[in-house]
Amino acid sequence: MISNYIHPGALVSTQWVADHLDDPSFCIVESNEDILLYDTGHLPGAVHIDWRRDLQDGLVRDYIQTKDFAALCSRHGITPETTVVFYGDKSNWWSCYALWVFRLFGHTKVKVMNGGRDKWIAEGRPLVRDIPEKKSVNYPIPSKRLDNEIRAFFENTLVHSHQKRPLIDVRSPGEFSGEITHMPDYPQEGVLRGGHIPGAHSVPWKRAVNEDGTFKSAEELRKIYQEELGLQLEDDLIAYCRIGERSSHTWFVLTYLLGFSHVRNYDGSWTEWGNRVGAPIEK
Repeated sequence: MISNYIHPGALVSTQWVADHLDDPSFCIVESNEDILLYDTGHLPGAVHIDWRRDLQDGLVRDYIQTKDFAALCSRHGITPETTVVFYGDKSNWWSCYALWVFRLFGHTKVKVMNGGRDKWIAEGRPLVRDIPEKKSVNYPIPSKRLDNEIRAFFENTLVHSHQKRPLIDVRSPGEFSGEITHMPDYPQEGVLRGGHIPGAHSVPWKRAVNEDGTFKSAEELRKIYQEELGLQLEDDLIAYCRIGERSSHTWFVLTYLLGFSHVRNYDGSWTEWGNRVGAPIEK
């Protein structure tokens, strides 16, 4: 895409994807909040990665292990040299989550289809129900997860708050204020306390996208994150939401579109913080 994003190659248009549907060096991945959408129709050749079944450990609240990630990629025909193009529903909110998890395992060749599933459909582009048959490959087991590089845990975030370093709360204003403990129009998820992490800035994730689900221009994004908040590109930033999915979207914006050098996603987010004994909160 022609833009002044810092890493413009990380964001591709629907037309670009349409032109590369048959390119064997790419794997198109659909990842949605609604895990049933893929079966109703998806981009030709796209594989489905279920954010819960495929990326989460079945017992521990954590992501899959490195060997399981390697197996996931292998059965979808993905090698370390494969460029994975993510798209999905909710303005690419969940596909950015899947992208962030791929980065967590060190997979560097990643892109997002701007506007996601909704834009593809709005343009009248084809959907199919056929499940692609991918030739299995051997994806090497990553040596580690990048837990220290792009992920924050409770203890990291608590220190961050105490030291008054930049924290970005990407939830809705009602969640930030403590008026509600869940997303608007979503069910209560069992969080005991409302509010936000002390010192956090409220920047709802959706401020970064246009009405059609595409990302705002670099100039508009800089106004939000740099001019309004006064953030510097070298700042040590932590973003959070409720389980790390909305904040993955903001992580993508800050890292790939604006070029911040040290952004971490606190995936425990409010479902951990709001239930944690002794965790300080502000309202």
